[in-house]
This record gives sequence, C-alpha cells and structure tokens, in this order.
Amino acid sequence: MKTYFNKILSLLIILCVAIACFTGCQPTTENPEGTPSNFVDYVAQTKLQMESSTKKMEVTVKSYIDGDTTHFIVPADFSADGTLKARYMGVNTPESTGKIEEYGKKASTFTKEKLLNAVSIIVESDNDQWNVDSTGGRHLVWVWYKPAQDADYRCLNLELIQNGLSISCGTTADRYGDAASSAFQQAKAQKLNVFSGQKDPDFFYGDAYELDLKFLRTNIELFDNKKVAFEGVVTYNNNNSVYVENYDAESDMYYGMSVYYGYQTGELLNILKVGNRVRVVGTVTYYETGGTWQVSGLSYREFKPNDPSNTIKISEGNAASLRETDADIFANGKMEEMVNVSLESEETMIKSFDYANLAMSTSISMKNLQVIDVYTTQNGGDSDGAMTISCTSGTTSVDVRTIVLYDESGNKITADAFAGKTIDVKGVIDYFSGDYQIKVFTIKDITIH
Repeated sequence: MKTYFNKILSLLIILCVAIACFTGCQPTTENPEGTPSNFVDYVAQTKLQMESSTKKMEVTVKSYIDGDTTHFIVPADFSADGTLKARYMGVNTPESTGKIEEYGKKASTFTKEKLLNAVSIIVESDNDQWNVDSTGGRHLVWVWYKPAQDADYRCLNLELIQNGLSISCGTTADRYGDAASSAFQQAKAQKLNVFSGQKDPDFFYGDAYELDLKFLRTNIELFDNKKVAFEGVVTYNNNNSVYVENYDAESDMYYGMSVYYGYQTGELLNILKVGNRVRVVGTVTYYETGGTWQVSGLSYREFKPNDPSNTIKISEGNAASLRETDADIFANGKMEEMVNVSLESEETMIKSFDYANLAMSTSISMKNLQVIDVYTTQNGGDSDGAMTISCTSGTTSVDVRTIVLYDESGNKITADAFAGKTIDVKGVIDYFSGDYQIKVFTIKDITIH
C-alpha cells in the first residue's frame, strides 16, 4: 500500500512540475511587434542623451533606400547637395535592392513605416565627429525617431536588431553596442524574423535570381542565359515586346529592360499592359541584331497564379517616368557604378558606364531638338516609312528613331512633317548600329514647334 501511494505521489509531482514548466515557458501575451511576453525592450531602455559630446542633427527624409540606408535632407552647410546618405550603425539588414534576400522587404518596410510616422528624426554620430563608411559616400549614424509628440526618442538601429531584422549587430565598442548585442542575442533566442527558420511570406522561392533592375542592368553580362525575376512599370508595348522600368532612389535614376513576349496570348498580355506594375520572370538573352540585352522566354502558368516562377501583375494605373533629359548627358554622360566580379563571390569593382547604357529601355523626354536631316526606311518590308530624325541640341547630336507613324486620319506621316523643324520628343532609350537613340512609337509623342 505504501509503495502504491509513493508511486502515485511521484507521478503527481512529475505532472505538476511538467505543467509549471510548460506554463512558465509559453508566452501568455504578446507585445506590439508580436514577440513573447518575456521580451525585453532594449530600445525603451536606451535613451538619447542630447547633452553628450556626439554630433547630432534633426533631419527629414529625402528618400527611403532599404532597411539600413536612408537619405536625409540636411542643411547646405553640412552637405553641398543638402543630402546625408545615412548607413545605420551596427545594422546589416537583408538586401531589398540589388540581389533581393529573404526578409529584406520586411526590413525596408519596417524602417519606412517608423520614419514615415515619426514627428521628429535625429541622426547621431558614434563619437564627437561625423564618420563615413568604407565607400566614403555614406555617413555611419544612429537614427532616432519620435513616434509621438509626448513620446521618447527610439533608436531605430536597435529596433531593427531587436526585431530580428538585422543579420549582425556591430561590436560592443560601438556607442550602443552593449544594448545592440543584448537585443541581437534575444532576437536569436526568440527566433524572430531572420532567425525564425520560417519562410518569408514576401519572398519568392522560385528558381530565378531575385533582383532589381539596377543590379540587372549594371551586371547584365553575369546573367546571360540565366533566369531572373524583377519588378517594374510597363511603359510601352511594340513589336511583341514591352519596356519595363523601375526607379532607384539611391542613384535617383530609372533602370529599364526590354521584355520580349513573342506570340503569347491570353492573360499574360493583360498582365503586360502599359501602366501595370509587374513582376517579370524570364531569361536574359543578348539580341544580336540590335546589339542589346532583353528578357525573353517569360514564365507564366495561367492556372497556377501563385507559382513563384510566374510573371504577375502587382498594380495598375502607373505612369511612365518620361524623365526630361539633357541632350549632352544623353549623348556624352558617364557614370561609375559598383559591379560584381562574379555571381559566386561578393567581390566588387568600380565600372564606368555611358549614361544612356545604364538608362537603356527607360522612358525619357527631350525638348528643343533642331531637325537637320530625316532618313526614311524604304526596303520593301514592314518598316517602310519608319524614320531616323537626326537632330542637334546646341553642339550635341541626337537621333530620334520612329516606327511607321500615322495621323488621326490614318495617313502615313512623312519626312516633310519634321524637316527643318524644332521638336520635343517622348520615347525610350534604344541602341542601334553603335549609337544610342530615342525610339518613338506614336505621333502624339512628338511635338512640332
């Protein structure tokens, strides 16, 4: 009897311990970011000391780049162009520009939402001077934001780390390094976001390289015959191809790509309508005849709309940028960009590009071009009547290439309409026979003075 009683008592003790452990280990409430109740808010514990010797400056946002980079508007006595390109101290969020990585978009959205709703933003240096990163073009700062008028400033760097949106946390030698390290270890222990082991719902887990158009355009040779996925706005549709462009805030440029859809029919053509923002999935190929790169062989499965390999519509009602461009910049401009040496390594190098090469396939406008000559194609083919309009702007020469143009009555427009005139044009940057040109698809995009 005593043995039986002892067994029952032992089982009850084990059961009570198990229940207590289970109850104590499970979160019973969640904080606003969806983390467990034993979560420590290191951001709230870390205060902005306005009287410290560090450099500080109140700023406003100029442009949101990604999770750990923001461009701020600052006084002209700090920066000649009135811009501070801020690289967040101690933070390394997954990429949402260039090569797109898991949780990159979430980190970028997190940063944007915090700053967009802030009533005040202050950037702080790590010591008594403003410091730049290894590129020399960005300042390393702590970014503080005030979510409401009666609230304390919160350190956005720490908040990104604390929410598991940074894959590293700098060093304890940094001004707020201890708090960052504690927040980082907590995020890992609680398996938040990048440490969750869960798939990112905003990331496409397909068989294509996820990237943006800037990265594709600047590293195009590396992707020859490779499957890629990128986003952009459809600006023009001509000859079984559409032109897709996307804005890059860091360079303040549009980057584009010609996308050949061939003789596809059905829903894919509705996805690729002008004005739609789309996610294109296809293969990079070199178009020998035109001497340009394009994306072709589009992936699309009509009955599998959620397939990560699908070309999809994201939104509609978007407009082409038609960025007004100076003729000299178009014809002679040069730009330097950081490019990858290979897809297999992180090694990079500086490469010089023609401006028009980088802006290829984007929509532009150009004003006050003086027509000096018009060549009309006459070779017995479908392009008979297309024109190359040779123009000048000051001392700069610019060629405008049209398809066959018709007026409102359906009559073919000839060279006489343009000869000796001054024109404004809208179109896309194209390349033919060794020269950059502006390609125009409708008479409505040419204004004759």
